[in-house]
Amino acid sequence: MSLQKPIIGYTLGDQAGIGPEVIEKALTTLAPDICCKPMGKRITCTPGVPTRDTALAALEQLENAASALRSGEIDAVVTAPICKESLHKVGFNYPGQTEFFADRMGADNVVMCLTGQNLTVALCTTHVALGEVPRLLTTKKIVSTATILADFLRSTGIARPRIALAGLNPHNGENGAFGQEESRLILPALQQLQLADSQAIYSGPCVPDCVYREAVAGQFDGIVAPYHDQALIPLKLLDFDNAVNATLGMARLRVSPDHGTAFNIAGRGIASAASTVRAFELSWKSALHR
Repeated sequence: MSLQKPIIGYTLGDQAGIGPEVIEKALTTLAPDICCKPMGKRITCTPGVPTRDTALAALEQLENAASALRSGEIDAVVTAPICKESLHKVGFNYPGQTEFFADRMGADNVVMCLTGQNLTVALCTTHVALGEVPRLLTTKKIVSTATILADFLRSTGIARPRIALAGLNPHNGENGAFGQEESRLILPALQQLQLADSQAIYSGPCVPDCVYREAVAGQFDGIVAPYHDQALIPLKLLDFDNAVNATLGMARLRVSPDHGTAFNIAGRGIASAASTVRAFELSWKSALHR
């Protein structure tokens, strides 16, 4: 690892998509003191047409990035969008990049965090069927997710983060009328967090159809959400062009723009690089703090 300036690695994702374009645009707009290093080379391909070759190139760059993170050759990595369907056909046996990096970094407890200009959300469960969420949601998982989110928010300069624990059921279950996860799982998590971490302000269980509006209004710095779509629907509604996906809980940060490969517009020069720029800036800031 550099003793003077952090080095941010980057991958190009599936190169038939907009990854190379948004990475190139971002690199030309970043502050000159942000040091960046590619994790692989451009390949020849047809924009909008993913192939086995583009999938293999994407997988190779992911492996290069993971190796560089482990060795300390880079201090954080920005990953461009991948095509999971294509990657699965060439041996990528993970739901997404979050799980891949967790495995390669030997991190048992990682958190998928999405952060934009209006909202920052951390997920207790990620790419699982909705029917599996109540079984997978535990007090221990809520506590660990909130703790990791608090550490991340402090690394961005928020000295005493205000974190909301969102409920699972409509209206927080109406005192058990249609769900008891709030009293059985979330309230005990809140009590544990309040005892363990006086350097953050935890609230909950918070009514899920109100808490995101309250966070946007400035009441909270981050929200712990029980499942994927509860958090990502409001986040993408408000922060689609600027949100980033950060894998928290590893020794070094991995960040990705919060959008897909957009094969339909690849090669046309119209893709926005705003999310990618923010991914580089967040990676740099976090690496400096660490």
